[in-house]
Order: sequence, then C-alpha cells, then structure tokens
Amino acid sequence: MPTLLAWDPAMAHYDFGPQHPLHPIRLGLTMDLAGRLGVLDAPGLELVAPTFAPDDLIELVHDPAYVAAVRAAPEPAQAWLAARFGLGSTDNPVFDRMHEAAALITGGTLEAARAVWSDPPRHAVSIAGGLHHAMPSAASGFCVYNDPAVAIAWLLSAGAERVAYVDVDVHHGDGVQAAFYDDPRVLTISLHQSGRTLFPGTGFPDESGGPQAAGSAVNVALPARTRDAGWLRAFSGVVPVLLRAFRPQVLVTQHGCDTHALDPLADLDLSVDGQRASYETLHALAHELCEGRWLACGGGGYALDAVVPRAWTQLLAIAAHHPLEPGAALPAQWRAAAPEQVRAATGRPSVGSVAGMPRTLGDGAGVRYRPWDAGDGDPDSPLDRAIAATRREVLPLHGLDPSVDR
Repeated sequence: MPTLLAWDPAMAHYDFGPQHPLHPIRLGLTMDLAGRLGVLDAPGLELVAPTFAPDDLIELVHDPAYVAAVRAAPEPAQAWLAARFGLGSTDNPVFDRMHEAAALITGGTLEAARAVWSDPPRHAVSIAGGLHHAMPSAASGFCVYNDPAVAIAWLLSAGAERVAYVDVDVHHGDGVQAAFYDDPRVLTISLHQSGRTLFPGTGFPDESGGPQAAGSAVNVALPARTRDAGWLRAFSGVVPVLLRAFRPQVLVTQHGCDTHALDPLADLDLSVDGQRASYETLHALAHELCEGRWLACGGGGYALDAVVPRAWTQLLAIAAHHPLEPGAALPAQWRAAAPEQVRAATGRPSVGSVAGMPRTLGDGAGVRYRPWDAGDGDPDSPLDRAIAATRREVLPLHGLDPSVDR
C-alpha cells in the first residue's frame, strides 16, 4: 500500500510570527527539497490534503473550555481568557485563526492515523504534526493542540488495543505522556536531553506510569553534549526491548530533529546521519511488530534550513520505501536559495548562512556505536548511568530483567 503524506501548504498558517523559533518556512523548505530529490514522486507516496479536525475529536484529549479559549483568543477582548490557558506568552503567542491552523495540523495527523489503521495497514506521515507539549487545558512549548495524542486517542476509539509512542525530539514528550499516563493501552517512550538542563524540566526515569498503568511511561534523560554513538546506544538499550515486550498494534513516532548539533535551542550533538539511523530502526520495528502500521510525525527543529529539510526529507523517503543515499548532493539551486528564504521570512541570518550550508543530504558522520548489552554498563559514564536508571525503573514492570535482557 502507498505511504500517505498529509500535507497542504495551508499548514504553514500555523505561524507565531517572524521572530518565533518555530517558523513554518522549515516545512516549505522540506517539501521543496523532497520534491527536487524525487521523493514526492516516488511510487510509494500519496499526498493527501487534510481537513480541519472537528472539535469532538480534538476534545478526545483537550478540555472543551480550552478549545473554546483557543478559538476566541485572537479577539483582543479575550486576552485575559487566553492567558488562563497558556496563550499569549512568548512561547505561545496568539495569532489570527489560531484554532483553524492548529485544527488543520491535527486533522493531518488524524488523516494519517486513519490511513495507518486501514486494511491493509500502511505507513503515514504528518510532517507538520508532532506538537507534543500541549496539555489538555493549556498550550505549552509552541504547541496549541497535541496532534499525536489526539491521533492516539482516535486509534483507541477505533479499536486499537495497544499503541506505542516513541518520541526522539530533544525535549521530553510531556504532553503525550500526560494524556495517557494512567492508560495501560498506550506505551510512551521519550529519549531527550535531561530536564535538569532543558525545557520542560520533566521526563525522568521515575515518571513510569500511573497506578493503573505501571511501566507505561518510559523516559531516558540524556546528558547534554550526547553525540550519535551515545544517543544510539541509549536507543538500543530501551526502545527495541520494550516495544517487543509491549507488542503494539500501531507505532506512532515523533521526529523532532532538534537533537542536531546545529540546533540553536538545545545541547545534544547528533548528526543527520544519527537521526536517520533512528528512522530506519523505527521503520523496521513497525514492520516487525505492527504489520507496518507506522504513523510518523514531525516535531521540533529550529535550524530551519541547514537541518530540518535534510532530516525530514530522509524520513519521508524511508517511510515511502524510497530511501536516499546520505551522501547525495543537495541541489545547488535549493542550497543557495534556502538561507535567503529564511532571512526573508524571519528577518535574521539563518543557521545555514552562519555555519555554512551542508553540501550533502547527510553530514558524512559515521554512526558506529556500541549497542547496550546486559547489566548496568559503565558506572563512570553519565550516559550509561542514565540508560541503566531507565532500564532498572521500567523493565521489571514489563517482566524483564534489566541485568539480562537487551
């Protein structure tokens, strides 16, 4: 079955303004690059324009009073109400037709969820989605509606009994975790920079699920400056073993690429090649465990020209079963134009113009790493201590011995 890509240029209307880090130019540059490299013409990809998510589906996760506040927020007289729900802050400024913009992105992720749950199952991508910080009654961290949580709630309502969510954004996937913290049908796994040094300040190993769902939340809090080899070691020690134990029917993933060394808002040091390795592994796990039911969302990423388009073009290509060589040259015209487009849209120099635009789709980084084996690893390594803490907390709750099982 073809892979569905939920996309409409109108999704770029989710726009907090030219100075805001989450600028929609990153989506346009991604789609442009994917088109120039032939991904959008791949026989395994079907583009579908989504419709607005209706209130009743948004309210599978969000409080109706919050949805009403989002709709009313652009009215100046409602500023006091908006502020009660986290709207109008520096992180989450109000903009015209904010409800409609957020509902369209949520509609895209819902369209992807419907495709994944169809018969026969297939992959689907919501490249504008992944807004994982929004809480049931509050905006947070650039996120108005939590589209991955809404999609998971819809999958449960449609009959799914086990859904796994894996979040590789540099920030903790706190909103999705909160939505399902006491629901044993949903396993949430988040690998992120430790909340001791980065927003939102949560996501520690002892956040492992509510009274009715012990072990349903999994958090790997990584030290700053973690690089490809360390990040992939952490991934190998937690994600495959827990997904295989949980046996999800659907795999939902969030692919914030703000783990990259060039990202201006965080402190991990991954390459695009390391990020790509996680995409390939999650793709393989979706086939191994879920009959190919894989819903991949975008997420964070603030190196608007130098990182996001390269990372997500590769995500799209992998999901479409049309992978691209990481050493493939970026089209010269795109490479020259992207920094100028970012400058024109934001009024400031881009990461690419300051650090230099890459010449290839990947970074030319080797992604060799030492997979996690049994035991607690190296007790002198902050990275291994972080991985071991998560395994000791969560694996026994799934009937697994952290000293033996990968």
